[in-house]
Amino acid sequence: MSYLELEDVHVRYGKAHALKGISLSVERGEIYGVIGPNGAGKTTMLNAIAGFVEYEGDIGYDGVDLATVSPQQIVQNGLVYCTEDRDLFPFFSVHDNLLMGAQFRDDRDAVQEDLDMVYDLFPRLDERRTQEAETMSGGEQQMLAIGRALMSDPDMLMLDEPTIGLAPVIIQDISDAIETLQEEGLTILLAEQNSTFALRHAERLSLIETGEIELAGTSEEFHDNEYVREAYVGIH
Repeated sequence: MSYLELEDVHVRYGKAHALKGISLSVERGEIYGVIGPNGAGKTTMLNAIAGFVEYEGDIGYDGVDLATVSPQQIVQNGLVYCTEDRDLFPFFSVHDNLLMGAQFRDDRDAVQEDLDMVYDLFPRLDERRTQEAETMSGGEQQMLAIGRALMSDPDMLMLDEPTIGLAPVIIQDISDAIETLQEEGLTILLAEQNSTFALRHAERLSLIETGEIELAGTSEEFHDNEYVREAYVGIH
């Protein structure tokens, strides 16, 4: 069984059928990309995995049926979700926001090590330790959201649109951070409208359109696919 496995997952919002039988698997240590347009179902899929919405079908993580555990327990089991909305505490400092990510951890030495790791990963956050989150730029807030997720000590990290609306220089900083995390063996499920960014990092990908997977394969297969190149990467 794969590290994360979705089998025939459906999500309905009233009469709207948001996910229509999604099946995919993520292996331990890989970066798996999910691309597609806005409204395709990427966020709904991540919300289902995180336990935020009801679903039909099966979702298993590290041998555990996620339908049987709470969202808090999912996090404590090592599956951590960095949402598109970032969900920061706006009036808390950078440092206090990061500490909130470690609220369920008891080993304070390990927490300090991870704080140092996050500040090394994102030097901008180190420079702004005492700054309130709401006064930061969108790119800095995105770094803080990722940093706070890392403070939960994840074995697997789900990132929802981490580059949306960001300047190229900030996207490069986040790209560098993802490469470092990949080298350290962190498993990442990356949902992105920015297909070029996803293709740069993911080993395998799925393309979701209108709640269904239209294409799945390796990054090389996606690069070579004419429809993906023209519709999502802008290569003709």
